[in-house]
Amino acid sequence: MKLPGATARVLLALAAGAIVGLALAQASAAGAATAAAIAQPIGKLWLSALQMTVVPLVLALVILGVANAANAAASGRVARRAMFVFVVLLSLFSGYAALAAPAVLAWVTPDAQLAATLQGSAAGIEAGAAPSLAQWVANVIPSNAIMAAAQGAMLPLVVFALFFGFALTRIAAERRAQVIGLCQGIADTMIVIVHWVLLAAPLGVFALMLAVCAQAGLGVVGALAGYIGLQCGLYIGAIAICYVLVALFAGRSPLAFAKATLPAQVVAASTQSSLATLPAMLESARERMGITRAVAGLVLPMAVTLFRITSPIQYVVAACFVAWAYGIELSALQLAAGAALAVVISLGSVGLPGQVSFMATVLPVTQSMGLPVEPLGLLLAVDTIPDVFATTGNVTGDLAATTIVARHSPDAIDAADTDASEG
Repeated sequence: MKLPGATARVLLALAAGAIVGLALAQASAAGAATAAAIAQPIGKLWLSALQMTVVPLVLALVILGVANAANAAASGRVARRAMFVFVVLLSLFSGYAALAAPAVLAWVTPDAQLAATLQGSAAGIEAGAAPSLAQWVANVIPSNAIMAAAQGAMLPLVVFALFFGFALTRIAAERRAQVIGLCQGIADTMIVIVHWVLLAAPLGVFALMLAVCAQAGLGVVGALAGYIGLQCGLYIGAIAICYVLVALFAGRSPLAFAKATLPAQVVAASTQSSLATLPAMLESARERMGITRAVAGLVLPMAVTLFRITSPIQYVVAACFVAWAYGIELSALQLAAGAALAVVISLGSVGLPGQVSFMATVLPVTQSMGLPVEPLGLLLAVDTIPDVFATTGNVTGDLAATTIVARHSPDAIDAADTDASEG
């Protein structure tokens, strides 16, 4: 697998930070502490530069996501069925991650030195303080949206963005287009800033990794390897769930579906791009599954644009890993809030580049669960490694959703078929 240059540089910086940090820890405890004290502010500065773009970016993306979904659903009954299936499946896989990730992590005890190091680096941050049900419900709708944005309260901010986005679909088309253009401009501008900040990602990741390894030792390396393994395992589990869903809701043999999707999965694994796999998905749907052109030609492009089953899994797994590393036990309410937010954010962030998407999506979900965000810089560095499994899972989910929609769309008839019957 050939990695892009930027990704390769970040991974090299991660490895270099680990080597230098571990070497300092072995050579001199005092020297390691001094190096960590110097490196920590550099890594924190880089992470803060990423954080400053999150609120406007998430607000714009959620509003755009609602507008895009409304436009797609307005194109007909098949599109509305597809949107319904997308939301249901995203919710299912988000819930799957919220149940599976903590259950798997509960079997492994976090390294005590790693937990102590992370907690020390987040001094002054109250993490894991779960609100009561009454407090959570009272805070879901913000009394002041600007204050929610200023405080980084992501769930109330997203709720406001949802209200704003749905209300936007009810105003005059000309004015709606102006607001959508403004939101698109804000999102594009924030993405430019994030790209600038990501140019310094090797330095930021090196500093973060050096600081943690100098204090926590090999525990952090093992923890990151465990994070990668957990992500890949849940992505593979999601693919298996797609086969079950096709059997239950599309009435197709899982084995036949697996054989039909295999060519598209191979392309997805080799290209790591759902968009590049679209022609192969269309061929699998039309030629190997017999899905009408009216359904496949509409639902699959919609799926590539709006739907990725692995996105909420990624967001929830990262947040659960942070909680595990800090020794924080997440409540059912925190997991539910994070899973719900993951679904909403995933609908608006499909078109973002990988590293931009990670910080614009994982960070809000982690914050909404009351968790520190310091380890996310390290998770960003290794997140591209499981990308083969993520893209394969997304393509499988796209085809599964299309198959389910086709099963429940007997009214969708190809124009070519209609012409033939009339002739």
